[in-house]
Amino acid sequence: MEKQSVFNDKTIVGSPTVHLVSMFIVLFVFWMILSGRSETKFIVYGVITAAVTIWITYPLLLIPNKDKTKKYFIFGVNPVKLVTYFCWLMWQLFLANMDVLLATTSQEMAIDPKIVRFYYRNDNPMASAMLANSITLTPGTVTINVEDDGLFEIHALTPGAAAGVLDDTMARKVSYLFDSECDLEAVDEEDA
Repeated sequence: MEKQSVFNDKTIVGSPTVHLVSMFIVLFVFWMILSGRSETKFIVYGVITAAVTIWITYPLLLIPNKDKTKKYFIFGVNPVKLVTYFCWLMWQLFLANMDVLLATTSQEMAIDPKIVRFYYRNDNPMASAMLANSITLTPGTVTINVEDDGLFEIHALTPGAAAGVLDDTMARKVSYLFDSECDLEAVDEEDA
């Protein structure tokens, strides 16, 4: 892909200029933190380094949807929404830790592993990756497989973990993070 065509490419979701400017700011701030110096030459080096890095890597940070009609910027999320999602996810990790702890230390060992399946359809491939990784980060659940048609296969250790996976809260949060509609459909055990 030619560099100039990025600005004229109508298949890119969002504004390429906004993506480039935000990426430049992040890289420049990162450079300044790592250098720890504020002399003019270090500022100039930071500007040049950030600009060259963006120029080279920007086409690599665009990923197409399944039918190749749109391209999404990998880091194309609102930072405030991302921080909010991260805080919510940390709370979910704490709750899941408590669920696994209680299940493994109780007298009856309330462990009932099962495979849970559901469809999560989202045009942005990063939303599916974020959902799969968020599920795997949560104790008691592991994303085993994600099919091209949006079928997720999750191993759940406890009944609470299985119910939490089938609850569409996490999918709705991920869809909100990526400014898209939440389309989650549980698969019955008989259909599996």
